[in-house]
Amino acid sequence: MSVKMLYILNLAEKVNNFSYSAMIAAQKLGIEFSIAGNWGYPNDAAREADEKKYGIKIYQVDFIRTPYDPRNYKAYRQIKAIMEREKFDLIHCNTPIGGIIGRLAAKKCRIKTVIYQAHGFHFYKGAPFINRALFYPVEKFLAKYTDVLVTINKEDFGIAKTFKLRNGGEVHYVHGVGIDLSVYDGIAEHRAKKREELGLGSDDIAVISVGELNKNKNNIVIAQAMAEVNNKDLHYFLCGVGQEEAAIKSFASEHGLTDNIHFLGYRNDVKELLSACDIFVMPSFREGLSRSLMEAMACGLPCVVSKIRGNTDLVPKGGGHLCSPSSSAEFAEGLRDCIASDRKAMGALNMQSVKNFDISIVIAEWEKIYKDVL
Repeated sequence: MSVKMLYILNLAEKVNNFSYSAMIAAQKLGIEFSIAGNWGYPNDAAREADEKKYGIKIYQVDFIRTPYDPRNYKAYRQIKAIMEREKFDLIHCNTPIGGIIGRLAAKKCRIKTVIYQAHGFHFYKGAPFINRALFYPVEKFLAKYTDVLVTINKEDFGIAKTFKLRNGGEVHYVHGVGIDLSVYDGIAEHRAKKREELGLGSDDIAVISVGELNKNKNNIVIAQAMAEVNNKDLHYFLCGVGQEEAAIKSFASEHGLTDNIHFLGYRNDVKELLSACDIFVMPSFREGLSRSLMEAMACGLPCVVSKIRGNTDLVPKGGGHLCSPSSSAEFAEGLRDCIASDRKAMGALNMQSVKNFDISIVIAEWEKIYKDVL
């Protein structure tokens, strides 16, 4: 009789890189893999196509992103009904929402083994007091119903080891969700054509960020750093959309940077855009373990990023700069240094360092964890 496993996430457009390493590891062990989330599939046919493609079962659960939204009680009832019907042997839940609802439902249904993967505790170092007041007691309490707690950065790993898990359970560290480095082979071949598309000349230096334009991503600090550097050949490309776009555009207009700060919107050619650029920036206040940073490192870019958990695990000494997310002066200094330094050598260090996070390594880590718990 095969082992049945339910992987629980939060919101996703479709089955993607977030769950891929766990899915492959489970299937290599002969585990029957199912996944539950609030999906963005346009119709049942699209969802069923992914079920056939991956050989899995996909369940819709109406999770709400905000943890304490009362509508999440509906999600709890949905996931509990799925567990009662399917009789899973193993639950692997993720994120605060999936972790809270998944573990409470698993307790009610008496699921034998529960794994919780934290992709970034909300009570991180430097977090607002309210975060610690709301989330820390919940995580500490739910640890009693957790057999294995998995973290993806060293700061969270240290915190997780202070929790008391069920039956003397263990805390593990894995290298994120994994990145397929093979897709970046030969990516530099796109550089010249993509730079031409972006209107870049031979003397221009292109800075790029990838992600939603929101308060946490803090892109305004890069615009401020651009004003401090005051280099007409320096161009900043933002891939993404979000509520902070208007504020950044306003700042650019007020400081004469309209021709140097470019909004690319949502893009499907991120790898090619990274290959066209010279420096990657990410001034976020909070990250778990940034995939976009790993992608930039895989493309051989020096990285000027915030000095926060996850980023400190990724960027090696000499691969760029780690800056206070609130200091435009530190980001300006990081940009100046990258402009003046051997960016190719810095990028080479990053390409070597990111090999530790290759998808094959993460699959092997999950395979070992699943073997141990089963």
